Amino acid sequence: MKKKNTIIVYDERIKNTPRRFINRELSWLDFNERVLSESENKENPLMERLRFLSISGNNLDEFHMVRVAGLYRQIKEKVFTRTDDGRTTKQQFNDVTKSLKLLIKKQQAVWNKLKKELGLKKTKILETKLEFKNEKKKIEEVFRKNIYASLTPLAIDPAHPFPFLPSQSITMVCALKNKMNKLSYSLVIFPPKLERFFKISKPNNFAKAEDIIKSNIKIIFPDFKLINFSLIKIIRDSDIEFEEEAEDLILSFETALKKRRRGVVIGLYIQGRVEKKLLAFIKKSLKVDEKRIFRVSSLLDINSLNEIVEKSDEQLKFKKFKSRFPQRIKDFNGDCFSAIKKKDLIVHHPFESFDVVVNFIEQSASDENVISIKQTLYRTSENSPIVKALIKASNKGKSVTAVVELKARFDEEKNIKWAKDLEKAGVNIVYGFVNWKTHAKISLVTRKEQNEIISYVHFGTGNYHPITAKVYTDLSFFSCNSKLADDALKVFNFITGYTKPEKMNLISYSPNRLRKDLNNYIQQEIENKQKGLPAEIWIKINSLIDREIIDKFYLASQSGVKIKLIVRGICGLRPGIKNFSDNIEVKSVIGRFLEHSRVYCFSNGFNMPSPKNKVFISSADLMTRNLDRRVETFIPITNGTVHEQILNQIMTSYLKDNHNSWILKPNGNYLKENIDKSFSAHKFFIKNPSLSGRGSSLKKYEKKK
Repeated sequence: MKKKNTIIVYDERIKNTPRRFINRELSWLDFNERVLSESENKENPLMERLRFLSISGNNLDEFHMVRVAGLYRQIKEKVFTRTDDGRTTKQQFNDVTKSLKLLIKKQQAVWNKLKKELGLKKTKILETKLEFKNEKKKIEEVFRKNIYASLTPLAIDPAHPFPFLPSQSITMVCALKNKMNKLSYSLVIFPPKLERFFKISKPNNFAKAEDIIKSNIKIIFPDFKLINFSLIKIIRDSDIEFEEEAEDLILSFETALKKRRRGVVIGLYIQGRVEKKLLAFIKKSLKVDEKRIFRVSSLLDINSLNEIVEKSDEQLKFKKFKSRFPQRIKDFNGDCFSAIKKKDLIVHHPFESFDVVVNFIEQSASDENVISIKQTLYRTSENSPIVKALIKASNKGKSVTAVVELKARFDEEKNIKWAKDLEKAGVNIVYGFVNWKTHAKISLVTRKEQNEIISYVHFGTGNYHPITAKVYTDLSFFSCNSKLADDALKVFNFITGYTKPEKMNLISYSPNRLRKDLNNYIQQEIENKQKGLPAEIWIKINSLIDREIIDKFYLASQSGVKIKLIVRGICGLRPGIKNFSDNIEVKSVIGRFLEHSRVYCFSNGFNMPSPKNKVFISSADLMTRNLDRRVETFIPITNGTVHEQILNQIMTSYLKDNHNSWILKPNGNYLKENIDKSFSAHKFFIKNPSLSGRGSSLKKYEKKK
């Protein structure tokens, strides 16, 4: 999407005007455009480019269900508040809708290009009449074996009213004529688990489900002639409302989730050219106006392209690499407790295996000396080894407490299932706070060792999710530092018993302390600069939109503090405005892995990087919800090796990256760095072992060096 290239020059008046902020929703769409750009990046293998296109489609669906739905709801409820950047709700809705349509158009253009490139790599999408004629027998066979029995044709007439169409469902709307030449309409709703792309012939010839159905329409409607058809996709409002004072919270959530499926239609996607009468029929039946209609020229449901990726040759994908298992734990024959007791350890996913986290919890479940396990669960995988380990621990008579967050959007049903499974096994289940989400990632294990109790703690920047841990960059920190463990216990007690800690040893946590402490750390950098000391801030997060923090960064910049921000997605801050934010740099790293780790570094009066800088890892982004409406943790790193790994290796590499980096300009545009001698942080992490996990391999590594 082309944007007006406006140059912003400092004006004293900008201090107190909305001009100092970038719109949250448009910033998110910009992020998704950066993801989409990776599908055009010819340095990526072809199937990975297709995967990026699919991801951009999935992102757009979620954005529509959550953010656009929220705006639509506000308009309906006549909420007249303005955004931080000065837009009314209606203006924002219109601007977002316009940007959405441009992004959808670009997705279709990218798909048409990739389709041609796939053909050159012997991966063909059959679409023409001739192509279907040549594969007629095979296509009919696929239809009868894999599709026909799952379809339910629905005639629409006074006896058959227009049915309910679930959110994200795909439906073929058919205009038919009988032998008497009478026009009628029928629907063919695609089952949710129906494949979208079927492999028809070797090597890799695929056909879309709708094209297979269309070519066999006579089997479904033997007495009718197909006059016109359209493929549509429904997007509904995903918001849920539950009874806060309900006696049975699970039942309340289950009821609310059922209601969500029937949420108001926010978007109607229509593929291809639709005859006027058929279009009018669709609009009237679904009660949608033109503003909520999104026309798709080539392929509806772009996220379904991931099916082709999964069914295709590995040669056309990123070269596989094996996640390293920390040598430090191997040195202790896999005994996590002994390794952690010897020295704090940090594991950098996905370059280092998430199996370390799984093994830690599984070992805790099996170890006879372990007394109790306390665990937060925001999101986890199907057949989660974490859940299985907690059940095992409970069955072995250990005290197990699991904080299960029910309000993890789109994972509510899964989490309800985990909660029920865990509760059956005797695990103490806590759902946290009604008005706040528990987003912190903590595992606390107490163990009896030589007549004393030792606590082991794991803090993560990401979820306890073995699948996403393979593609999300996150940090897992292990320690048996008694002060950290005591703080972790205080956070758990706060969640389970509403016991607000009077004083923490080392950790900051939201919603009670984190905002204040963050402000203090930034203020300290300002004061250090005023004293003539080095003053610098390095931060890596997913989102930055909190206006109080943004204004604090502006103040720090004007005081001469150098600020380097790595913000993957949404950023409401404008960097580089002369005499206002010109000491702030913002970049977004988009590449093979989804950047998810949160790291906060402050110079503390010493040049960066230095062992005397302050370094923290966190579960929190700089969003108002994270600081005021969620339980989050902010963990100081005091171990020298771990500190060096995060600051000198991880953060320095990301700041050095010019291969996958997009630079945010004052006007809100992102520009990709184009450097002849590029450096990729991802490639560096794949090839180089981390510092804290080396153990006995350190000497071997240093000899090679």
